[in-house]
Amino acid sequence: MQFLTNNGDLVLFVLLIILGYVAGSLAEKRHYASIRKREREMMSMPVVTFVDGYPASRVTHSQLVTGSAVISIDYFKRFLAILRNLFGGRVKSYESLIDRARREAILRMKAEAEKKGAALIVNFRLETSAIGRSANRKRQVGSVEALAYGTAVFLEQQ
Repeated sequence: MQFLTNNGDLVLFVLLIILGYVAGSLAEKRHYASIRKREREMMSMPVVTFVDGYPASRVTHSQLVTGSAVISIDYFKRFLAILRNLFGGRVKSYESLIDRARREAILRMKAEAEKKGAALIVNFRLETSAIGRSANRKRQVGSVEALAYGTAVFLEQQ
């Protein structure tokens, strides 16, 4: 008991790391489950980087569609990333962060296109950037924003 009272800062640090791990893992698992479910539901909406495969005479109009997502990193992953920076190599904790942000942005773009009645999205582009107070600091990432955009194409009904 005396160890806990003498090392209160260390105990608080370990508790925050554990809390970050548990809360971050649960949030990430729930988000990935939601992403997989919505990806299956929106599988019929094609998203391509080129225009080909359908007759241009059937196009009634086109419109810009966008989707963005901002995903923040939890304490545990930030701690792992700091440790990885000491030794070098892949920072897997950031890879899942960027993967979730990109997939969520694409899903939101597809949802907007589907809501408007588009048949497909062409000239698809995806951009990622770090945002937040720590975005300009070297080697620190607080949040990641992914922006997906493309041209929604509306076809005449047959």
